[in-house]
Amino acid sequence: MIAVGYAKHSDPVVAVRRCIAAMGSGTPQMLIAFCGGKLEPQAVLAELRRAYGATPVFGGSAAGAIGRDGFGYGGFELGLIAFMTPSTTPTALVTRNLLPDERIAGQMLGTEVRRIAADNAVVLMLFDSVASTAPLRLHHASSIVEGFHAGFGTGAVCLLGGGLLTDMNLTGGWVFDGEGVVKHAAVALVFPPEITAETVIMHGCRPVSTFMEITRIEGADVYELDGRPALTVIERMLGLPLGGSRGQELSLVATLGQKQGDPFAPYDENAYVNRLILRAEPDTGAVTLFEPDFARGTQVQIMSRDNSLMLESVRRGVAAMNATIAGGEPLLGLYIDCAGRGSARSGAPIEEAELVVKGLGRAVPLLGFYSGVEIAPFAGGQSRPLDWTGVLTVLRRRRQ
Repeated sequence: MIAVGYAKHSDPVVAVRRCIAAMGSGTPQMLIAFCGGKLEPQAVLAELRRAYGATPVFGGSAAGAIGRDGFGYGGFELGLIAFMTPSTTPTALVTRNLLPDERIAGQMLGTEVRRIAADNAVVLMLFDSVASTAPLRLHHASSIVEGFHAGFGTGAVCLLGGGLLTDMNLTGGWVFDGEGVVKHAAVALVFPPEITAETVIMHGCRPVSTFMEITRIEGADVYELDGRPALTVIERMLGLPLGGSRGQELSLVATLGQKQGDPFAPYDENAYVNRLILRAEPDTGAVTLFEPDFARGTQVQIMSRDNSLMLESVRRGVAAMNATIAGGEPLLGLYIDCAGRGSARSGAPIEEAELVVKGLGRAVPLLGFYSGVEIAPFAGGQSRPLDWTGVLTVLRRRRQ
Protein backbone atom coordinates (compact mmCIF):
# COMPACT_ATOMS: atom_id res chain seq x y z
CA MET A 1 0.00 0.00 0.00
CA ILE A 2 2.99 2.29 0.57
CA ALA A 3 6.24 1.65 -1.27
CA VAL A 4 9.63 3.32 -0.84
CA GLY A 5 12.71 3.67 -2.99
CA TYR A 6 16.22 5.02 -2.40
CA ALA A 7 19.00 5.63 -4.89
CA LYS A 8 22.17 7.66 -5.26
CA HIS A 9 23.48 8.74 -8.66
CA SER A 10 24.77 11.92 -10.29
CA ASP A 11 22.33 11.45 -13.18
CA PRO A 12 18.81 12.29 -11.96
CA VAL A 13 17.23 10.04 -14.58
CA VAL A 14 19.22 7.05 -13.34
CA ALA A 15 18.40 7.91 -9.72
CA VAL A 16 14.67 8.04 -10.48
CA ARG A 17 14.71 4.79 -12.43
CA ARG A 18 16.51 2.97 -9.64
CA CYS A 19 14.00 4.23 -7.10
CA ILE A 20 11.12 3.10 -9.31
CA ALA A 21 12.69 -0.35 -9.70
CA ALA A 22 12.97 -0.62 -5.91
CA MET A 23 9.30 0.32 -5.45
CA GLY A 24 7.97 -2.29 -7.85
CA SER A 25 5.07 -2.17 -10.26
CA GLY A 26 1.90 -0.14 -10.09
CA THR A 27 0.90 3.49 -10.55
CA PRO A 28 0.91 5.56 -7.34
CA GLN A 29 -1.91 7.83 -6.27
CA MET A 30 0.70 10.29 -4.95
CA LEU A 31 4.48 10.57 -4.59
CA ILE A 32 6.66 12.26 -1.99
CA ALA A 33 10.18 12.91 -3.25
CA PHE A 34 13.22 14.00 -1.23
CA CYS A 35 15.79 15.19 -3.73
CA GLY A 36 19.47 15.84 -2.99
CA GLY A 37 20.57 19.39 -3.68
CA LYS A 38 22.93 18.45 -6.50
CA LEU A 39 20.21 16.72 -8.52
CA GLU A 40 18.33 18.90 -11.01
CA PRO A 41 14.75 18.98 -9.69
CA GLN A 42 13.14 19.60 -13.07
CA ALA A 43 14.90 16.54 -14.48
CA VAL A 44 13.71 14.44 -11.53
CA LEU A 45 10.16 15.69 -12.00
CA ALA A 46 10.23 15.09 -15.76
CA GLU A 47 11.35 11.47 -15.31
CA LEU A 48 8.68 10.86 -12.67
CA ARG A 49 6.06 12.22 -15.05
CA ARG A 50 7.38 10.06 -17.87
CA ALA A 51 6.96 7.02 -15.63
CA TYR A 52 3.73 7.90 -13.83
CA GLY A 53 1.97 10.52 -15.92
CA ALA A 54 -0.12 12.98 -13.91
CA THR A 55 0.60 11.47 -10.47
CA PRO A 56 1.18 14.51 -8.23
CA VAL A 57 4.62 14.88 -6.64
CA PHE A 58 5.18 16.62 -3.30
CA GLY A 59 8.26 17.00 -1.12
CA GLY A 60 11.33 18.88 -2.25
CA SER A 61 15.02 19.39 -1.66
CA ALA A 62 16.87 17.49 1.04
CA ALA A 63 20.37 17.75 2.45
CA GLY A 64 20.43 13.97 2.03
CA ALA A 65 18.24 10.89 2.09
CA ILE A 66 18.02 7.71 4.17
CA GLY A 67 16.85 4.29 3.00
CA ARG A 68 17.26 0.60 3.73
CA ASP A 69 19.68 0.32 0.81
CA GLY A 70 21.84 3.28 1.77
CA PHE A 71 21.97 6.80 3.08
CA GLY A 72 24.07 9.92 2.63
CA TYR A 73 24.25 13.68 2.27
CA GLY A 74 26.52 14.20 -0.72
CA GLY A 75 23.71 15.80 -2.74
CA PHE A 76 22.99 13.00 -5.24
CA GLU A 77 20.59 11.01 -3.05
CA LEU A 78 16.94 10.54 -3.95
CA GLY A 79 14.19 9.07 -1.78
CA LEU A 80 10.65 8.31 -2.98
CA ILE A 81 7.49 7.36 -1.10
CA ALA A 82 4.64 6.03 -3.25
CA PHE A 83 1.07 5.85 -1.94
CA MET A 84 -0.60 3.11 -3.94
CA THR A 85 -4.16 3.03 -2.56
CA PRO A 86 -6.74 5.70 -1.66
CA SER A 87 -6.99 4.35 1.92
CA THR A 88 -3.41 5.44 2.66
CA THR A 89 -3.03 8.47 0.37
CA PRO A 90 -3.01 11.87 2.09
CA THR A 91 -4.81 14.97 0.85
CA ALA A 92 -2.42 17.78 -0.04
CA LEU A 93 -2.87 21.45 0.82
CA VAL A 94 -0.32 24.06 -0.24
CA THR A 95 0.61 27.64 0.57
CA ARG A 96 3.09 29.53 -1.58
CA ASN A 97 3.03 32.66 0.59
CA LEU A 98 5.76 32.15 3.18
CA LEU A 99 7.77 35.15 1.99
CA PRO A 100 5.31 37.94 2.91
CA ASP A 101 4.41 36.54 6.35
CA GLU A 102 5.21 33.04 7.58
CA ARG A 103 2.75 33.13 10.47
CA ILE A 104 -0.17 34.22 8.32
CA ALA A 105 0.71 31.59 5.71
CA GLY A 106 0.80 28.94 8.43
CA GLN A 107 -2.51 30.16 9.83
CA MET A 108 -4.22 29.93 6.45
CA LEU A 109 -2.82 26.42 6.01
CA GLY A 110 -4.04 25.40 9.48
CA THR A 111 -7.52 26.74 8.72
CA GLU A 112 -7.68 24.73 5.49
CA VAL A 113 -6.46 21.57 7.23
CA ARG A 114 -9.09 21.94 9.96
CA ARG A 115 -11.86 21.91 7.33
CA ILE A 116 -10.91 18.44 6.08
CA ALA A 117 -9.06 16.75 8.95
CA ALA A 118 -10.61 14.20 11.28
CA ASP A 119 -9.93 14.35 15.01
CA ASN A 120 -6.33 13.37 15.79
CA ALA A 121 -5.46 13.38 12.09
CA VAL A 122 -1.82 12.85 11.13
CA VAL A 123 -0.50 15.82 9.15
CA LEU A 124 2.94 15.91 7.52
CA MET A 125 4.21 19.45 6.89
CA LEU A 126 7.14 20.11 4.56
CA PHE A 127 8.40 23.62 3.87
CA ASP A 128 11.16 25.61 2.18
CA SER A 129 13.69 26.45 4.92
CA VAL A 130 15.71 29.16 3.14
CA ALA A 131 14.04 32.48 2.42
CA SER A 132 17.19 34.13 1.02
CA THR A 133 20.92 33.54 0.89
CA ALA A 134 22.33 37.09 0.55
CA PRO A 135 21.88 37.83 3.36
CA LEU A 136 20.99 34.44 4.81
CA ARG A 137 17.44 34.44 6.13
CA LEU A 138 15.41 31.38 7.07
CA HIS A 139 11.71 30.65 6.86
CA HIS A 140 11.23 30.08 10.58
CA ALA A 141 9.38 26.91 11.49
CA SER A 142 8.25 28.40 14.81
CA SER A 143 6.28 31.13 13.02
CA ILE A 144 4.74 28.67 10.54
CA VAL A 145 3.78 26.18 13.26
CA GLU A 146 2.43 28.87 15.59
CA GLY A 147 0.27 30.15 12.75
CA PHE A 148 -0.84 26.62 11.86
CA HIS A 149 -2.08 25.95 15.38
CA ALA A 150 -3.82 29.33 15.50
CA GLY A 151 -5.65 28.52 12.27
CA PHE A 152 -6.39 24.93 13.22
CA GLY A 153 -7.86 25.85 16.58
CA THR A 154 -8.35 23.65 19.60
CA GLY A 155 -8.89 20.31 17.89
CA ALA A 156 -6.39 17.47 18.31
CA VAL A 157 -3.87 16.98 15.51
CA CYS A 158 -0.62 15.04 15.14
CA LEU A 159 1.57 17.52 13.25
CA LEU A 160 4.92 16.22 11.99
CA GLY A 161 7.35 17.59 9.49
CA GLY A 162 10.60 19.23 8.55
CA GLY A 163 12.35 22.03 6.73
CA LEU A 164 13.71 21.36 3.25
CA LEU A 165 17.34 22.22 2.42
CA THR A 166 19.65 21.61 -0.52
CA ASP A 167 22.68 20.97 1.71
CA MET A 168 24.14 21.33 5.18
CA ASN A 169 25.42 24.84 4.44
CA LEU A 170 21.92 26.32 4.04
CA THR A 171 22.61 27.39 0.47
CA GLY A 172 19.05 26.84 -0.72
CA GLY A 173 15.75 25.05 -0.53
CA TRP A 174 12.69 24.40 -2.71
CA VAL A 175 9.43 22.48 -2.72
CA PHE A 176 7.64 20.05 -5.03
CA ASP A 177 4.09 21.44 -4.71
CA GLY A 178 2.18 18.92 -6.82
CA GLU A 179 2.54 21.03 -9.94
CA GLY A 180 6.21 21.99 -10.17
CA VAL A 181 9.24 23.32 -8.29
CA VAL A 182 8.61 26.43 -6.18
CA LYS A 183 10.16 28.64 -3.49
CA HIS A 184 8.60 30.06 -0.30
CA ALA A 185 6.05 27.25 -0.05
CA ALA A 186 4.75 24.81 2.54
CA VAL A 187 2.80 21.60 1.97
CA ALA A 188 0.46 19.94 4.48
CA LEU A 189 -0.32 16.29 3.75
CA VAL A 190 -3.44 15.24 5.68
CA PHE A 191 -3.71 11.49 6.13
CA PRO A 192 -7.02 9.58 6.12
CA PRO A 193 -8.76 9.03 9.49
CA GLU A 194 -7.76 5.38 9.66
CA ILE A 195 -4.04 6.27 9.72
CA THR A 196 -2.31 6.94 13.03
CA ALA A 197 1.30 7.68 13.92
CA GLU A 198 3.70 6.49 16.59
CA THR A 199 6.58 8.91 17.15
CA VAL A 200 9.82 8.99 19.13
CA ILE A 201 12.16 11.96 19.33
CA MET A 202 15.90 11.37 19.62
CA HIS A 203 17.98 14.12 21.21
CA GLY A 204 21.62 14.40 22.22
CA CYS A 205 22.31 17.50 24.33
CA ARG A 206 23.04 17.94 28.03
CA PRO A 207 23.03 21.14 30.12
CA VAL A 208 26.43 22.61 31.03
CA SER A 209 25.19 25.73 32.81
CA THR A 210 22.70 26.81 35.43
CA PHE A 211 19.49 28.53 34.34
CA MET A 212 20.05 31.97 32.86
CA GLU A 213 17.56 34.63 31.87
CA ILE A 214 17.46 36.16 28.41
CA THR A 215 17.59 39.86 29.28
CA ARG A 216 17.79 41.24 25.74
CA ILE A 217 16.55 39.63 22.55
CA GLU A 218 15.31 40.87 19.18
CA GLY A 219 13.67 38.22 17.04
CA ALA A 220 16.17 35.35 16.80
CA ASP A 221 19.11 37.51 17.99
CA VAL A 222 19.98 36.94 21.66
CA TYR A 223 22.07 39.89 22.90
CA GLU A 224 22.21 39.34 26.65
CA LEU A 225 22.08 36.50 29.16
CA ASP A 226 21.74 37.64 32.79
CA GLY A 227 22.62 41.16 31.65
CA ARG A 228 25.92 40.19 30.00
CA PRO A 229 26.76 39.78 26.30
CA ALA A 230 25.41 36.40 25.24
CA LEU A 231 28.44 35.48 23.15
CA THR A 232 30.83 36.22 26.02
CA VAL A 233 28.77 34.13 28.45
CA ILE A 234 28.54 31.15 26.09
CA GLU A 235 32.20 31.17 25.05
CA ARG A 236 33.42 31.43 28.63
CA MET A 237 31.19 28.57 29.68
CA LEU A 238 32.42 26.38 26.82
CA GLY A 239 36.06 27.47 26.94
CA LEU A 240 36.06 28.84 23.39
CA PRO A 241 38.28 31.83 22.40
CA LEU A 242 36.48 35.04 23.30
CA GLY A 243 35.56 37.03 20.22
CA GLY A 244 36.97 34.42 17.88
CA SER A 245 33.74 32.69 17.02
CA ARG A 246 31.34 33.74 14.31
CA GLY A 247 28.98 30.88 14.87
CA GLN A 248 30.70 27.91 13.25
CA GLU A 249 32.35 26.74 16.48
CA LEU A 250 29.22 27.36 18.51
CA SER A 251 26.88 25.68 16.04
CA LEU A 252 29.01 22.54 16.22
CA VAL A 253 29.15 22.24 19.99
CA ALA A 254 26.28 24.08 21.68
CA THR A 255 22.63 25.03 21.70
CA LEU A 256 20.44 27.10 23.99
CA GLY A 257 17.85 24.91 25.70
CA GLN A 258 14.53 25.74 27.35
CA LYS A 259 13.41 23.13 29.87
CA GLN A 260 9.72 22.37 29.81
CA GLY A 261 7.74 21.62 32.96
CA ASP A 262 9.33 21.56 36.42
CA PRO A 263 12.75 23.27 36.20
CA PHE A 264 13.93 21.34 39.28
CA ALA A 265 12.96 17.90 38.01
CA PRO A 266 15.80 15.45 37.32
CA TYR A 267 17.51 15.77 33.94
CA ASP A 268 15.46 14.36 31.08
CA GLU A 269 16.57 15.05 27.52
CA ASN A 270 12.95 14.88 26.37
CA ALA A 271 12.07 17.88 28.54
CA TYR A 272 14.16 20.33 26.47
CA VAL A 273 13.44 22.41 23.40
CA ASN A 274 16.89 23.24 22.04
CA ARG A 275 17.79 25.99 19.60
CA LEU A 276 20.85 25.74 17.36
CA ILE A 277 23.10 28.77 17.01
CA LEU A 278 23.11 29.96 13.40
CA ARG A 279 25.84 32.60 13.76
CA ALA A 280 27.55 34.88 16.25
CA GLU A 281 28.45 38.57 16.08
CA PRO A 282 31.55 39.48 18.13
CA ASP A 283 30.96 43.20 17.49
CA THR A 284 27.58 43.16 19.25
CA GLY A 285 28.04 40.13 21.50
CA ALA A 286 24.90 38.54 20.06
CA VAL A 287 24.14 35.02 18.87
CA THR A 288 21.47 34.27 16.28
CA LEU A 289 19.30 31.21 16.85
CA PHE A 290 17.59 29.11 14.19
CA GLU A 291 14.19 30.11 15.54
CA PRO A 292 12.80 33.37 17.01
CA ASP A 293 10.52 31.76 19.58
CA PHE A 294 12.45 32.62 22.75
CA ALA A 295 11.58 35.89 24.46
CA ARG A 296 12.87 38.35 27.03
CA GLY A 297 12.59 36.64 30.40
CA THR A 298 12.90 33.09 29.00
CA GLN A 299 14.99 30.86 31.25
CA VAL A 300 17.56 28.92 29.23
CA GLN A 301 20.60 26.75 29.76
CA ILE A 302 23.66 26.32 27.60
CA MET A 303 23.47 22.81 26.19
CA SER A 304 26.48 20.85 24.99
CA ARG A 305 25.98 18.65 21.95
CA ASP A 306 27.06 15.19 23.08
CA ASN A 307 27.68 12.56 20.39
CA SER A 308 27.69 9.63 22.79
CA LEU A 309 24.38 10.78 24.23
CA MET A 310 23.01 11.25 20.70
CA LEU A 311 23.88 7.69 19.69
CA GLU A 312 22.51 6.23 22.92
CA SER A 313 19.32 8.27 22.47
CA VAL A 314 18.87 6.75 19.01
CA ARG A 315 19.39 3.22 20.31
CA ARG A 316 16.82 3.78 23.07
CA GLY A 317 14.36 5.47 20.72
CA VAL A 318 14.49 2.75 18.08
CA ALA A 319 14.10 0.05 20.72
CA ALA A 320 11.07 1.88 22.13
CA MET A 321 9.55 2.16 18.66
CA ASN A 322 10.04 -1.56 17.97
CA ALA A 323 8.28 -2.38 21.24
CA THR A 324 5.41 0.00 20.48
CA ILE A 325 4.64 -1.35 17.01
CA ALA A 326 5.20 -5.04 17.80
CA GLY A 327 2.33 -7.15 16.56
CA GLY A 328 0.86 -4.40 14.43
CA GLU A 329 0.84 -3.64 10.71
CA PRO A 330 3.37 -0.86 10.03
CA LEU A 331 2.73 1.02 6.80
CA LEU A 332 5.66 3.44 6.68
CA GLY A 333 8.63 4.50 8.76
CA LEU A 334 9.68 8.13 8.21
CA TYR A 335 12.90 9.47 9.74
CA ILE A 336 13.28 13.26 9.78
CA ASP A 337 16.90 13.81 10.77
CA CYS A 338 18.61 17.13 11.50
CA ALA A 339 21.39 17.60 8.95
CA GLY A 340 23.77 18.60 11.74
CA ARG A 341 23.58 15.09 13.19
CA GLY A 342 25.45 13.63 10.20
CA SER A 343 28.97 12.63 11.24
CA ALA A 344 30.53 15.03 8.74
CA ARG A 345 29.05 17.88 10.78
CA SER A 346 28.71 16.41 14.28
CA GLY A 347 31.99 14.48 14.37
CA ALA A 348 30.22 11.35 15.66
CA PRO A 349 32.27 8.17 15.18
CA ILE A 350 29.37 6.45 13.40
CA GLU A 351 26.33 7.69 11.50
CA GLU A 352 23.32 7.75 13.81
CA ALA A 353 21.06 7.23 10.77
CA GLU A 354 22.69 3.83 10.34
CA LEU A 355 21.50 2.88 13.82
CA VAL A 356 17.94 3.66 12.73
CA VAL A 357 18.25 1.72 9.46
CA LYS A 358 19.73 -1.35 11.13
CA GLY A 359 17.71 -1.16 14.33
CA LEU A 360 14.15 -0.55 13.15
CA GLY A 361 12.23 -3.77 12.45
CA ARG A 362 12.74 -4.96 8.88
CA ALA A 363 9.00 -5.27 8.32
CA VAL A 364 8.73 -1.47 8.32
CA PRO A 365 9.20 0.24 4.92
CA LEU A 366 11.65 3.02 5.83
CA LEU A 367 12.63 6.30 4.23
CA GLY A 368 14.12 9.44 5.71
CA PHE A 369 15.67 12.77 4.85
CA TYR A 370 18.14 15.22 6.37
CA SER A 371 16.30 18.37 7.37
CA GLY A 372 16.85 21.91 8.60
CA VAL A 373 14.25 21.83 11.41
CA GLU A 374 12.15 18.96 12.73
CA ILE A 375 8.49 19.29 13.81
CA ALA A 376 6.91 16.82 16.23
CA PRO A 377 4.34 16.55 19.01
CA PHE A 378 6.05 17.60 22.22
CA ALA A 379 5.38 16.61 25.83
CA GLY A 380 1.69 15.92 25.33
CA GLY A 381 0.93 19.36 23.94
CA GLN A 382 1.01 21.08 20.58
CA SER A 383 3.72 20.24 18.09
CA ARG A 384 6.93 22.24 18.29
CA PRO A 385 9.84 22.87 15.93
CA LEU A 386 12.94 21.13 17.28
CA ASP A 387 16.66 21.48 16.54
CA TRP A 388 19.33 18.77 16.46
CA THR A 389 16.83 15.96 16.83
CA GLY A 390 15.91 12.84 14.93
CA VAL A 391 12.14 12.33 14.67
CA LEU A 392 11.17 8.74 13.91
CA THR A 393 7.53 8.14 12.99
CA VAL A 394 5.80 4.91 12.01
CA LEU A 395 2.41 5.18 10.29
CA ARG A 396 -0.03 2.33 10.85
CA ARG A 397 -3.73 1.65 10.79
CA ARG A 398 -5.71 3.01 13.70
CA ARG A 399 -7.04 0.28 15.98
CA GLN A 400 -10.82 0.12 16.11
